[in-house]
Amino acid sequence: MPARAAVPDTAVPDAAVPDAARAAASAAGPRPGSGGARRLSVPPSKVRSMNTAPPAAAELSADEARRIALRAQGFLGAPDRKAGVRGVLRHLGAVQLDTISVLARSHELIPYARLGAVGRKAVESAYWTDGHAFEYWSHAACILPVEEWPHFAFRRRAYRARPQWYHDLPDGAYEKVVDQLRDEGPLTATELGGAKNGGLWWDWSEAKVAVERALMYGEVVCTERRGWKRVYDLAERAIPDAVLHDDLDDRECLRRLVRLAGQSLGVGTRSDIADYHRLKAEQFDAVVADSGLVPVRVEGWDKPAWADPEALATEPRGRHRTTLLSPFDSLIWERARTERIFGFTHRLEAYVPKPKRIHGYFAMPLLSGGRLLGRVDPAREGTTLVARQVSLETPKAVRPMAEALLEAARWVGCDAVRVERVDRPELAAPLVAALG
Repeated sequence: MPARAAVPDTAVPDAAVPDAARAAASAAGPRPGSGGARRLSVPPSKVRSMNTAPPAAAELSADEARRIALRAQGFLGAPDRKAGVRGVLRHLGAVQLDTISVLARSHELIPYARLGAVGRKAVESAYWTDGHAFEYWSHAACILPVEEWPHFAFRRRAYRARPQWYHDLPDGAYEKVVDQLRDEGPLTATELGGAKNGGLWWDWSEAKVAVERALMYGEVVCTERRGWKRVYDLAERAIPDAVLHDDLDDRECLRRLVRLAGQSLGVGTRSDIADYHRLKAEQFDAVVADSGLVPVRVEGWDKPAWADPEALATEPRGRHRTTLLSPFDSLIWERARTERIFGFTHRLEAYVPKPKRIHGYFAMPLLSGGRLLGRVDPAREGTTLVARQVSLETPKAVRPMAEALLEAARWVGCDAVRVERVDRPELAAPLVAALG
């Protein structure tokens, strides 16, 4: 098996990234510090240890924490349909991209799960038109609100300071790509001269390596995906002048990202909040006291937690969504948090050998009534949505699963649902009956 492309630890740890995301970051080269001591992004004197819990400003029951998390992620209360997909993006702060497309790609499933049946073309348009978003390394390869451009200056600086890369570039190759974009406008790697050299998937061309490096440096930005290919443009042309700067020092970037992650999660541990944008634990420790988040104690959590004060001040009430979730949804993308909040063990098995899979290639958890009640591994065959494997936690999950499958089928243009397997055979007939 060929070696996996490395992803910088300032961006996305290898263990958390699918193969496709690793490929997209192969130009990043070896991890900073792999040959020596790691450097902090803030002075050590500014770092405080979080091994000891700070005094809690509030105590939350496990149920309160779950409801706060659901509301923060847009699953509790009436959806803001007026703000639409762009509102979802701003609210979450990051929408993860992934190559897998079963019902739809993950970045389409994220707004669907919160808003319902938004047209898929409308989803793409909302992300990529009028300069509202850009793609960069956050939790993984993510769509980010353009307002967050300044907050990732710390990561761009880290890339620029790297002394070593896996891919060497001939003199002038980087400048050639930048000049071509300046002269010809937004282009894909293919249009820049070819994405590959003709070998296997990791054998990138000089143009591809150069433009990916320029993207990491912040000189170039991905402004959209066209047929899943990145479309590159100069940042000076694509990013609005008001946010096109690297003025924030590392500490301020980290402080803002910790605050934003806390707002998007509602409540979380150090690991939960740092993981949202793939920050290091010591980076979180250095800024959390100044982030505006408040320490809390949560029933059943064995680690310190922090909460968004606005989330604590607002009663988490409202209507729950019943929907299927992408495995890359930020509500559940961190497995330990998902198990802690929902008592639900979830693992993406797309990269697990088929004989070892338990729930299926792209098992999508079922959210209903604010709880995770099961999962389904879906597929499409023509105009039929196929539930290849359905796992239900309780008989009460039958009707919500049927509702979620029917809604998803309509959204992707299917007019029928077929159930192939239910892990509890006694629930198969009730599920088929509920599907009508």
